[in-house]
Amino acid sequence: MIRKLEQHRKHSVRLPTLHKLAAGLGVEVTGLLGDPPALKTEQGESPALVAVRRAIMPSPLAPTAVEPDSAEPFSPDLLRAEIADGWTLYHAAEFEQLARSLPGIIDDARLAVAVGRGDKRAAARAALGKAFQLGGHLAIRLGKTDLALASLERGQLAADSGDDPLLAPMVSNSIAWAYQRQNRLTDAQRLAIHAADGVERNGPRTANEVRVWGGLLISAATSTGRAGDYEQASDMLKVAESAAGRLAELPPPINGKLVSVFNRSAVRIERIRLAVQHGQPDTALFLARGIRLSSDTPPSWRTWLMLDIARARTEVGDVEGAVKALLALHRQAPQWIRHHTLAVAIVRDLWAGRARPVGLRRLAEILGVID
Repeated sequence: MIRKLEQHRKHSVRLPTLHKLAAGLGVEVTGLLGDPPALKTEQGESPALVAVRRAIMPSPLAPTAVEPDSAEPFSPDLLRAEIADGWTLYHAAEFEQLARSLPGIIDDARLAVAVGRGDKRAAARAALGKAFQLGGHLAIRLGKTDLALASLERGQLAADSGDDPLLAPMVSNSIAWAYQRQNRLTDAQRLAIHAADGVERNGPRTANEVRVWGGLLISAATSTGRAGDYEQASDMLKVAESAAGRLAELPPPINGKLVSVFNRSAVRIERIRLAVQHGQPDTALFLARGIRLSSDTPPSWRTWLMLDIARARTEVGDVEGAVKALLALHRQAPQWIRHHTLAVAIVRDLWAGRARPVGLRRLAEILGVID
């Protein structure tokens, strides 16, 4: 495999293989894939990314911008709406715009904690935790896992003293994802299982609780699969799929945009991804046959589905099917496809082959594979 990669005869590698290579070389998986498009300039990080760093980790010598006594009254609803808008930008892959607005969101939440009293302060702490979680997700997408963990750890502290008992396990899920990107698969699995056990002790009874618990189970299964245990990961996802069926019997979630992504569509997407990662393209295509995605499945998850279908079709020799999947992805989520190194790798593999169906040249140009 290493020889094929070095000789540019292959560009895409299954994730379990990547994790083994990363462990042997002592690097992060993202170091092997290459950084995704980030907020950089020729002089280094852009002012927007520097502002995000400053918002997450302010200097201890930085002056307080607004004195608490002179601040405007805190509105939990407005702050939650501001954070929800930030998550909308994130799921639309509008990372540059999110980087510009995130420092203000974090500052607003910090100020709300400073001026809040009693229940309002607890609500403000929960909002601050959610804002830091958003910062962690943005940093992961930009390949900055250390910054992500700094943001998420601050989010965990805020969540522990907030008024949302489900926020801490949700942030734990995000931390587990950051661990996965650093190849700390055992840490990621243990953290997800521990947080899921904590939710399960108290239920889960509501739709929000089921979604948070299910999201943690998916996370644990993902780490298990990437560590090489396909059977255990598959069993965990089947349990998650069964739990997702309970959502139809429960009242719809409150503030669903701010809760973990979990439904039957999400579990099926993960099962397809697991099969592709473990060299079972036929299983992946069987699972993808006739799949209908829930309306609340975010673009980021839809992106992974189309990428995995393209990868599976490539492995079974269906070049035309792979190109059709990638073209459909570009139509549905033109921003997301440019943020995935896997998309670039798949197109490079297809371009290196003999068959070049209609649409492949266009994809190669869009992703910079050819000039």
